[in-house]
Formats: sequence, C-alpha cells, structure tokens
Amino acid sequence: MAPKPGIWWVRQDLRLDDNPALIAAIERGGPVIPVFIWSPREEGQWAPGPNSRWWLRASLHSLSAELREVGSRLILRSGNTREELSALLKVTGARDVFWNRRYEPEVVKRDLRVKQKLLDAGVDVGDFEANLLFEPGVIRNKAGRPVQVFTPFWKACCALPEPPASLPRPTRLRRPRTWPESLKLADLGLEKGVTPPATVARAWRPGSTAAHEQLARFLSEALTTYDEDRDRPDLEGTSRLSPHLHFGEISPRSVWHAVHLRGRRSRSRRLRSSAEVFLRELGWREFAHHLLVHFPRTPDEPLRPEFEDFPWRDDERVVEAWRRGETGYPFVDAGLRELRRTGWMHNRVRMVVGSFLVKDLLIPWQVGARWFWD
Repeated sequence: MAPKPGIWWVRQDLRLDDNPALIAAIERGGPVIPVFIWSPREEGQWAPGPNSRWWLRASLHSLSAELREVGSRLILRSGNTREELSALLKVTGARDVFWNRRYEPEVVKRDLRVKQKLLDAGVDVGDFEANLLFEPGVIRNKAGRPVQVFTPFWKACCALPEPPASLPRPTRLRRPRTWPESLKLADLGLEKGVTPPATVARAWRPGSTAAHEQLARFLSEALTTYDEDRDRPDLEGTSRLSPHLHFGEISPRSVWHAVHLRGRRSRSRRLRSSAEVFLRELGWREFAHHLLVHFPRTPDEPLRPEFEDFPWRDDERVVEAWRRGETGYPFVDAGLRELRRTGWMHNRVRMVVGSFLVKDLLIPWQVGARWFWD
C-alpha cells in the first residue's frame, strides 16, 4: 500500500532549506502537501500589521515559486486552523501533520489546542524547533529558573554544544495524486489596508532567495568591520537580516554557521572579533524569545511588576508627533522618518527613539511597541 500523504503546516518558516518539519514530512515516504492557513484572529492583538502583511504576501509568492521548482505547490486556506486542518486531513487521507514551533503566547496556546485535537483524532503530529538556535526551556540559572539578564543568558548559551548543522534543501517533493482545493493568494486579503510607500518596496525583496543573497552580501561587504560599523547609522554596517529571520525565510542556524565559519577560517583578528560580536547580537534575538516564553505577559506588562503603576503621560498629540518624526529632535525624527519611508530603522537609532518616547516624553512603552509592530 502506498504511504498516505503528510501535511507540512507552513507558518513562519517560509523556506525549503533547513526546515525540520518539511524534512520529517519527506522522510515518512509519502506525498507532501504544503499548507499555509491565514488565521490572524488566532494571534490576538499581535496579529500581523499592514507592513507585515505586505511582506508576508510577497514571501508566500516567493515560497510558492520555490515549491513549483521542486514539483510541488502551496495550498492556501483561511479561517479556523483546526477546522481547516481537519478538512484537509479528510479530503487528502493524510494522517500526519508536521510544523515548526512558534513562541508568541497566543500562538503557543493555539498550537497546544490544535495539537491535542489532532492527537485525539488519531493523527500523528510532529512539531520541531527550527527558528531559534536554542530552545527556551534549555537555558536556566543555577536555581533552575529562567534567566532575566542577557549576559548570564548568553554565557549559558555559549556553554551548550553549537547549534546543529543546517538541513539540506530538498530537490524534489512527492506530489499527491490530486491536490486539495486552494485559495488564490489574492483571496487572503493581505493587501487590504496596505499602502506602503514605493520606497519600502524598493528597499526590500522578501523571500528565501533574497535572504540568502543578503547574507552573502553581509559576509563579503560588512562582516569584517561589523564590530564598529554596527554602531554607525550613517553606514550600511549591519546585516539587515531581521525581517528575513522573522518570517523564517532563512534559519538562524544557517546564519550562525555561515558567520562562525567565516570568522573561524579567517586569519584576520578583526574579522574573527566581528564574527563573535555578530553572533552575540543573534543571542539578543534568542533572549527576546526566551523572555517571551517564560514571561508571556511581557508584550503588554513590564517584566518588573514595580513599574506597573508608573505615572505615564496621556497625550495623543505628542504621540502623533513622535510617530511622524516631528518632535524637533533631529536624530529621533530622522529615525522615525526612515522607518516610515523604508520600513526599517537602525538598531542604535531604535534604542534612542524608544528611550526618548519613554524617558523623555513619558509615554507608555506599549505605545512604541505597537507602532514598531505595525
């Protein structure tokens, strides 16, 4: 009897290379059905904003093209995730669902419910770590509690074995005899309310291919001087990989090993130092996810409870001036205007802009977090 199809539930892992869920679906031996389900309501108040939806649409288009290159296609659905997966299992005869983990609090809750429903229905489930270097539950202090300060967190990470090598990109996917019905990309409505400036589209090219090209440019043009140039907003001294990593167009393991290998093989002391500095910056991304998992209230509440009753200022006029880059402080305004025009802000500028909002204007940090998110 021929193996039944398996479903690869595509999420923030919009890539074919180094994708454990995809590899697991392939290794079971049957056809693989890649499925993306648009379900923003299940992500609560932190559902993708307009700019994220613009990027997501372009990235899904790119992934669909990559799947066609390996003889497959991307099935698009919209609605309740559990219901859509159940319908797909029924119509395709699949008995396995594979996905890579996400760590946002509302998504974690949703995934646990979906997983339990699938298991109750006798479906085999595989969920994998693919979008972090180290699973959040692995890093603890000596008392066994989550670490709340970056330096000891990163020391604990560095004491662990290196992240495993990246998984290869499949060259071919087995097709099912018949494909289930799929929406068109336009049917998802990702463009609704999205009017990014033309400058944003010129500044970025979403997709896995573009992500790897950007990594290659960083390795050849900016890594050697990264230790100093990363602090210079007037220079192209950073990797600009953050949106590609966010949408899973490139894995952090791929980035880690590429940078680590370049530093290790170099005779240049500065390049080796810059590589170490960059890997530490990847560690800050790990730390953010670590805090999110262990302290899931922090998207809306302070990590330290004593700041919950801080006497914040309520002044929408001031907030709007900050958003538009019209505060009268040139460095702050330049950063916010760059964000509006290009969808990106240098990390050092972001720190200044955020600190100015909170420490000088006394506006709640949640206001800034929401603006950056959207």
